[in-house]
Amino acid sequence: MSETPHIAGLPARAAALELLAAALSRRAGLDEGLSHPALAALAPRDRGFARALAMATLRHLGAIDAALQARLKKPPPERIVHVLRLGAAQLLVLKTPAHAAVGSTVDLAAAQKGGAAFKGLVNAVLRGLTREPPDLDDPDLLLPSWLAARWQAAYGRDAARAIAATIPMEPATDVTIKATGATERSDQKGEVTAWPGFAEGDWWVQDASAAVPARLLHVGPGETALDLCAAPGGKTLQLAAAGAAVVAVDRSAGRLKRVGENLARTGLSAEVVQADAAEWRDGRTFDAVLLDAPCSATGTFRRHPDVLWMASPAEIPKLAAVQARLLDAAARRVKPGGRLVYCVCSLEPEEGEGQVEAFLRRAPGFALDPVAAGEGGAPQASRRPDGTLRILPHHREGGTDGFYVARLRRA
Repeated sequence: MSETPHIAGLPARAAALELLAAALSRRAGLDEGLSHPALAALAPRDRGFARALAMATLRHLGAIDAALQARLKKPPPERIVHVLRLGAAQLLVLKTPAHAAVGSTVDLAAAQKGGAAFKGLVNAVLRGLTREPPDLDDPDLLLPSWLAARWQAAYGRDAARAIAATIPMEPATDVTIKATGATERSDQKGEVTAWPGFAEGDWWVQDASAAVPARLLHVGPGETALDLCAAPGGKTLQLAAAGAAVVAVDRSAGRLKRVGENLARTGLSAEVVQADAAEWRDGRTFDAVLLDAPCSATGTFRRHPDVLWMASPAEIPKLAAVQARLLDAAARRVKPGGRLVYCVCSLEPEEGEGQVEAFLRRAPGFALDPVAAGEGGAPQASRRPDGTLRILPHHREGGTDGFYVARLRRA
């Protein structure tokens, strides 16, 4: 971990507690927690500490929980479990001095409703971790067992362990350059809005893997492009910057607001439409269609480690049904001879490989348009024999989001 330890006070730790509780209570809880008033009220340095502490806890949650369970005869209330998790992360990940980590965590426990009764327990458990620190890098503890089994079945034991090894890593920030369309990896820290060129719209934040699908459409001036499920808009910006006339469709008004803000900041233009992509009543067809479908998002754990713990096996077939409906709708929008790119930021084959194989069986007018090795900036190792891409988090030095990408062409 490269987060800088910082001895913050109780308000910062209380904000980290709210962020952790939100992340582990519901899908998208981490994003919602980042706008929690307790976090917004902090000074920038304390806000950074609160976020770093919550993220460090989530990235090591499996190992932290295993260490805590070994020292707890009976689980305390969930709120106290969260407090213990934060204390363990301070000691073992952020390397906060033991006296500060233990003392502040005991205080945080006491500040919770009914928490005073658990001060002794919190103190004893954390002192035990100080004396006998566990191995936080045990690959068998980095993610839920059901996901580990799925990834081993899909990619083999060695690849699955290599993927898991990237979970504790703090991700770098990738940006797409407006003028060139290239991806650059930045080692700058702090709020991106303060970085040079942000206000001028010279670039936007976009993971290196997420930038690949739009490039594979090879759109240019005079062509029309449709971006379905477009928010927050990185791919829309890419298509517009390449000169295409772009329509961006998303069902979420709140998320579309971000698309509009990004277009305004970068000086790019696109028609923005709020609609369910599968139900959108518009007769137009397009030269190029991009569908980044809703998915389990298990490939995004580097920035959203909560997805590992909030995902469930039961949701994958439900999401696959939604993806199939959207893929059929996207296909109807492609002009004869046009191209379609389907992608998901999921590591689950049912949402990627299986989805496209099923589509081709029911859509004889489409065929795979194989992607060349390295095309669009994809890692060489990501190309599958059929010309689709399976980008795994360890395929790029320093890590990347996991993606499946397929390019298809209409006869």
